Amino acid sequence: MTLTGTIALCILAAYVAGALWQKVRLGITLHQALLYLPLKLAYRIDDSRMRDARKAEAPVVYVVPHQSRLDPALMLSLLPEDTLHILDEASARSHWLEPWRELARTIVFNAEHVFVSRRLVRVLKGKGRLAVYLPDEVEPDVKAFRLFRAVAHIAHRADAKVVPIFIGGSRNLPFSLTPREKAPRKWFPRLTIAAMEPATISELMARNVTQPARASNALFDRIAEARFCASDPRRSLFLAVRDAALRTGASYPILEDPISGKLSYRKLFIGARLLGLHLASVTAPGEAVGVLLPNSNGLVATLMGLASGSRVAAMINYTAGPAAVTAAVRTAPIRIIVSSRKFIEKANLDDIVAAAEKGSARILWLEDILKQASIMDRIAAALFWRWPVHAQDASKPAIILFTSGTEGSPKAVVLSGRNVVANAMQAEARISIGKDDLLLNVLPAFHSFGLTGGIVLPLVAGVRLYLYPSPLHYKQIPEVAAKLRPTIMFGTDSFLVGYARTAKNDDFSSLRFVVAGAEPVKADTRQVWRDRFGAEIIEGYGLTEAAPVVSVNTATHSRDGTVGRLLPGMKMRLEPVEGIAQGGQLQLQGPNLMLGYINPESPGVLQPLGEGWHDTGDIVTVDREGFITIAGRARRFAKIAGEMVSLGAVEALAHALWPEEQHAAVAVPDKRRGERVVLVTTAGEADASQLRQFAKASEASELILPHDIIKTAELPRLGTGKIDYGAVRRLAIEQLGSGEAAA
Repeated sequence: MTLTGTIALCILAAYVAGALWQKVRLGITLHQALLYLPLKLAYRIDDSRMRDARKAEAPVVYVVPHQSRLDPALMLSLLPEDTLHILDEASARSHWLEPWRELARTIVFNAEHVFVSRRLVRVLKGKGRLAVYLPDEVEPDVKAFRLFRAVAHIAHRADAKVVPIFIGGSRNLPFSLTPREKAPRKWFPRLTIAAMEPATISELMARNVTQPARASNALFDRIAEARFCASDPRRSLFLAVRDAALRTGASYPILEDPISGKLSYRKLFIGARLLGLHLASVTAPGEAVGVLLPNSNGLVATLMGLASGSRVAAMINYTAGPAAVTAAVRTAPIRIIVSSRKFIEKANLDDIVAAAEKGSARILWLEDILKQASIMDRIAAALFWRWPVHAQDASKPAIILFTSGTEGSPKAVVLSGRNVVANAMQAEARISIGKDDLLLNVLPAFHSFGLTGGIVLPLVAGVRLYLYPSPLHYKQIPEVAAKLRPTIMFGTDSFLVGYARTAKNDDFSSLRFVVAGAEPVKADTRQVWRDRFGAEIIEGYGLTEAAPVVSVNTATHSRDGTVGRLLPGMKMRLEPVEGIAQGGQLQLQGPNLMLGYINPESPGVLQPLGEGWHDTGDIVTVDREGFITIAGRARRFAKIAGEMVSLGAVEALAHALWPEEQHAAVAVPDKRRGERVVLVTTAGEADASQLRQFAKASEASELILPHDIIKTAELPRLGTGKIDYGAVRRLAIEQLGSGEAAA
């Protein structure tokens, strides 16, 4: 008995000592510390930001997305004891929560009355504190969004500071409020509490770059920032995907392609380790290794193998032509390229291989690497798949992508692992996706949209991914969709138009939404997908330098004709442009912005972006709700007799008159007026006088009428589906020189 008593006293003393340490460390009461300590130990909680949240000067409103039954217990333990907690009925009545409810004042949530009660405003004006638990929805419906409006209204009236608090990992607890099919369960996940700096609603509204934002939108965006911060975007690409595997389940079938079939996370990482070890034996850490592969399981395993070995994956655009491939190999520079004999043979890319070798690169074939792996190598990979081949540093280069070169020579864009993972987490904080989704990705991985959105995002979010090797198979892709029944798809306007032409009405009917980028989505494209397939196209905006997503529309925050609202964690400003009255040139900051460029003139030399703003070169406008509208590239404006003319507006006018055709407007030199606009179109019946009459009837400015019209059977396009404006401009100059333009 004496020994048992001694042991019990030691345990009790250790427990009290631990509670006292939490009290001192966080500034909470001893009663709070005694109840918080077991939660801290069980879930290894990162609560480093809570001390500052407690210090927020009253009046203050703590806004907590309610993900699990544990959340109120954590907040009652960590927030100041004079905070009034507004609990839902289940939390207010739960017997197990009773000890924690004794820590502070609580009232029962009443959706009909509590948020319009003047009592809450009086509490805040009396230097009080509120803790409000809102529904945990990335894209809240109309009813849920009323609560955001109510909370913002109360905080605004009381001039109270708002502190959003998000508990990362809470939705994966056994007592999560998210349906099991959307969020995998884990008994003891590591929790991360993200608390944003205090700010009033007025201060949040003033962050909009043109005019004060709506209070509800300002609050919603601030909560999205907290959600993003809790996701730990500082992890390397390998560790982010590995953590998703441990959270979702190593045996979960995460990946599939038409040739190799399905791969679980475990099998993916086993293959990645085999590849990573081999590539590590012939390359150095930080070295750029070329990837010349189509969308496939082998591509993803190669990417993860390079990430595991801290090598840089340089994505080769095999549709850009031999000259561009040789330039890319020399610019990076690249000694080793990973490819597949079957792919090269089937795609007839011998000239691309020759171009790579001309740039002094050596090809390593996936088939040979896998054959060389011994039984012991495979056993070791199966045992140690969780661990990377080389030490990880998320701040170092991880991916090299090459800009599309639509208006000039392609540049090498260098992205860190942190850039890519952060961008995926930013998108997940804005778009509602989950374990019950299936994403069909047809966009190539050498395109930043296809890489981050179509591969990295589903891998780190635990979303099943089906990779199709080419976006150009307009007949086969609808058939694949009809068989797979995907819920999400990525694409560009050009590709979506092509799929709609060949698809049956039920081929894409399973889609919840389609994320479109890379080029503007035409109104009739959006309407066709709505009417025929019941699928909503949510348009976004991005650039390779931003890894790439910058803004996106969502189900609850969407406006046709815009590219949505800025992702959480990013800042923007508009620089005035001479000759343009509304909007300005968009500049950005954010954790997803690249490390810098490598220019062909200085191979292998990184020109860092630094801590400043990145100039996108795009002219945009921003409305009160934060929706961004792209007016066009700064280079996509022509200066005619001192007036700035949007080439995008010229194309829009032509498309409105000839909607079934393709159009591209370019500016060419003009001795008298500086520049003149040329419309290159596939419309065989295109006529300048007809376009002039249509513009007059549409009350469009005469400034956007093209000086010349050139007809062609097909517009030049890049492998990504975007119009190759460099080639269009060369075509226009050539045709005008030969006198074949229509006046």
